[in-house]
Amino acid sequence: MSDPYQVRTGGSLKLKRSRDDSEGGSKKKKKSSKQKMDKERVREELAAESLSTQAADGDAPGSASGSGRNSPAIEGSSKDSNTREDRRTEAEKKFEESQRRRHEERIRKLAQQTHKDRVQEFNQKLEALSEHHDIPKVGPG
Repeated sequence: MSDPYQVRTGGSLKLKRSRDDSEGGSKKKKKSSKQKMDKERVREELAAESLSTQAADGDAPGSASGSGRNSPAIEGSSKDSNTREDRRTEAEKKFEESQRRRHEERIRKLAQQTHKDRVQEFNQKLEALSEHHDIPKVGPG
């Protein structure tokens, strides 16, 4: 037998293709966008809801209040924000409030300090760190 490492094929590498690619180019299927469908469904619900509220109030559907193009979206966003806040627990509300306060405090602190002050504070923190992070020297000496 000859050595198996001596056999060599010539030419460039050939990539695998599906049968569709070799016949007439690639044909990819388009994915249906669920987001578009959801947006359309929400718009329809908002329109139906606004019509029902206007009918209950006695307003005509073409009246000036809420007949604008952007008004259902504005009304819907305010309703969504109200339902979001209603679903939060007391602990979540306290947590978000404390985060907001810390963020504001951090911003005030940074606004009062100059770059030089921040660099000095950073250097002091580095000096206060223990030196067990340093790489130990190997060998005599």
